[in-house]
Amino acid sequence: MPGPRARIRKAGRSGVLNPSRKEHVNSTREIFVGIDVSKARLDIHVLPSGDLWTTENQTDAITTLVSRLRSLQPTLIVLEATGGLERRVLAALLTADLPAVAMNPRQVRDFAKGMGYLAKTDAIDARVLALFAEKARPEVRPLPDAQTQELEALMVRRRQVVDMLTAEKNRLSSAPPSKRVIRAIRKTISCLEDQLEDLDKDIDNAIRESPAWREKDEVLQSVPGVGRVLSRTLLGHVPELGTISKKKMGILIGVAPLNCDSGKYRGQRHCWGGRTEVRNVLYMATLSAIRRNPVIKAFYDRISSGKLRKVAIVACMHKLLTILNAMVRSNSRWSPAFSP
Repeated sequence: MPGPRARIRKAGRSGVLNPSRKEHVNSTREIFVGIDVSKARLDIHVLPSGDLWTTENQTDAITTLVSRLRSLQPTLIVLEATGGLERRVLAALLTADLPAVAMNPRQVRDFAKGMGYLAKTDAIDARVLALFAEKARPEVRPLPDAQTQELEALMVRRRQVVDMLTAEKNRLSSAPPSKRVIRAIRKTISCLEDQLEDLDKDIDNAIRESPAWREKDEVLQSVPGVGRVLSRTLLGHVPELGTISKKKMGILIGVAPLNCDSGKYRGQRHCWGGRTEVRNVLYMATLSAIRRNPVIKAFYDRISSGKLRKVAIVACMHKLLTILNAMVRSNSRWSPAFSP
């Protein structure tokens, strides 16, 4: 039978008779939080404690949530990007210096399936997000400043108006022979064109009032094939431009070819993910650059033989984006010899 000293030593190792050591273990334990965002509410799951609760997606409730999470001192908080519904709570968390990041829903859902979570509820999603934070540990991105958020909002609205304008013009071309219907469609088109003009003026004024943006805009538009729309889209939707490597930039926008190999199989490279709104505008600008930009045109002529046309165009998109990223980093204007 062990003596008293042995019993005390054993208890100390378990933490029962050594409270200071127990507190040290708890203080160093990492805490991960997942927040599933919907229009009306937020579902929060905390690991490793397993705490789960729900709160309203309203300003007062978010303030209370931030205070509660701050007391937990979490290692990482992960939310799911849900069409802008997550912006208010994400901004509140980052403003409070809490490590929070919004992730692509498809990436999180693929992770959930890999972990065996086939069912989908708000509570399950919150737990999956907490697990994703613990296992993947995505990088926390800083909150864009108020000016960048305002420019991004204006660019989003501009894209919405352009989409509606295109839809109305298509309806006009196939409208029934009714004078009232045609008149109503033309009235809507006129209203949307006026709104688009006002938005362009607001965007121009926002850039003109910021010396940093004005300088970047002049650098970007000095490239043949790059116009106002692409320049403003990059300024509003890609604040990372000029601050990260060309490899990360290509993946961020979704124009970097990714391997599809397994064993002896060597598959085609595919582009995946990225920021669709930026990629769509970059595609149209690249078509113009292939005709007008000597560097992009020479690059396209060199790689287009033996490749599908769209594959060559995507390669040119990547090339043009790499050039723009390098020019903004070095604050250098376009030169025909500029080819990083």
